[in-house]
Amino acid sequence: MNRIFTFLILSTLIASCGSKKEQADLLVFNANIYTVDEQFGKAEAFAVKDGKFLEIASSEVLKDKYEFAEEIDADGKPVYPGLIDAHAHFYGLGMQQQRVDLTGTKSFEEVVTRIVEFQQKNTVEFITGRGWDQNDWEIKDFPVKDTLDDLFPDTPVALTRIDGHAMLVNQAALDKANITTETKFEGGDIEQKDGKLTGILVDNPMMLIEKITDDVDLRTQAKALLAAQEICFSYGLTTVDDAGIDRQVIELIDSLNNSDKLKIRLYAMISNTKEDLDFYLDKKPFKTDRLNVRSVKFYGDGALGSRGAALKEEYSDRPDHFGALLSPVSEFRETAARIAKSEYQMNTHAIGDSANYLVLKTYDSLLGEGEKRRWRVEHSQVIDSADFKHFSKNIIPSVQPTHATSDMYWAEDRLGENRIKGAYAYKKLLDQAGIVALGTDFPVEQVNPFLTFYASVGRQDTENFPENGFMKDQALTREETLKGMTIWAAYSNFEEEEKGSIEVGKFADFVILDRDIMEVEIDSVPDTKVISTFVNGEQVYKN
Repeated sequence: MNRIFTFLILSTLIASCGSKKEQADLLVFNANIYTVDEQFGKAEAFAVKDGKFLEIASSEVLKDKYEFAEEIDADGKPVYPGLIDAHAHFYGLGMQQQRVDLTGTKSFEEVVTRIVEFQQKNTVEFITGRGWDQNDWEIKDFPVKDTLDDLFPDTPVALTRIDGHAMLVNQAALDKANITTETKFEGGDIEQKDGKLTGILVDNPMMLIEKITDDVDLRTQAKALLAAQEICFSYGLTTVDDAGIDRQVIELIDSLNNSDKLKIRLYAMISNTKEDLDFYLDKKPFKTDRLNVRSVKFYGDGALGSRGAALKEEYSDRPDHFGALLSPVSEFRETAARIAKSEYQMNTHAIGDSANYLVLKTYDSLLGEGEKRRWRVEHSQVIDSADFKHFSKNIIPSVQPTHATSDMYWAEDRLGENRIKGAYAYKKLLDQAGIVALGTDFPVEQVNPFLTFYASVGRQDTENFPENGFMKDQALTREETLKGMTIWAAYSNFEEEEKGSIEVGKFADFVILDRDIMEVEIDSVPDTKVISTFVNGEQVYKN
């Protein structure tokens, strides 16, 4: 009898020990999960522990196996890997919140009204703003400074075009920067009419103004970075590639990371300045879980909208004008060769077919076979048919689909009916490279990644124009688009082993949406709302 009793007690103890559950931090269940793994699989639940995906399985399996500190019933809503913006200006977005916002203005008169209202409210010593686009106005010529001179004779004003490649300044700003009709420059333009300055600066001459407006205190910079983070989280972005920031901002980002104030992950492209290159290139790339500094951003040419993009043949709507490279060819090649000797990636802004040709041929001459370097061509916007062959998983096209739907109203005027066929050609780029990294270029375009998705798949604006889509044969599928915003973007950052998909061992970065962008009517995608955004399994945004 005693033996039987003892046996029963031991059996109970063994059973209880065997059924002890492992502790985990979070369970997300009753979800429509797109893992974006190699099979593009789907799941119903996953477990998170220590900031990483612990297991993907059914909720029944996970509840039997783990004890959770927190459980989230997704109520059947779609869950995706945290979205990655492969090309944006995170710091610039934050700083824009501290300046006059000129996006969406429909006339120069509206620009002036916003400036006056801003100055009445803030009374700053130097008025700066960004976001105007003369292509959206009835009169599509560049504005001139006369009205600003009358309204602000003693206060410098500098207003950057939406693409960041042109600027309107008043006489007070010109005087402060010592810019005259005799000022020498290379790459860009200081526009004159009848021997007088119009106030328009294109590309490199803008730096003369930026030098006298760059004195921003650390508190303002930190405020800007945190403001940008809040905006990005509200759109489900968990990683952003900042396309060109200097050492001081990078170090501030790292400091805010260490204080746990800045939780978003940033892939920082170092600005191509002598000081920054001298500091970074002789060192190994700097990487933490939140900050990755291993690439250099080089500006090849200007923008198509301001006719600064470097073309092989003249602009169709401006005879004898070809745009311009922003640096001598020799400087670009020397910089590329220097970066090739380091462990850093090179990411070059290239819009026009001439700039893309230079970048692609130079990359090709420096990079060996394989996928070790993953150098990127940022924008890859206008490509000669003979030059597509250079793209690969080692020379990656990094494109922004909303550029196509923003530019489509006038792009053919600039390029002509033949050259436009090689522009915004995302399907051709994907077929050649096997990968495309997708971004927005915010604040040039809106932060909203669902506009990226819509433009990539639908090739229309939000008014469903044009009826059949702009160059619809160059649209990407929904699966290709989602990969471009997640795993392919991660690959372009050398981060595919830690993010970009919902897989065991990767960072628990994910987003819950109010609709399934893989299934709903494509024209409803721009209205998508984020329910929650998570970084490391921590909820960083809730609608």
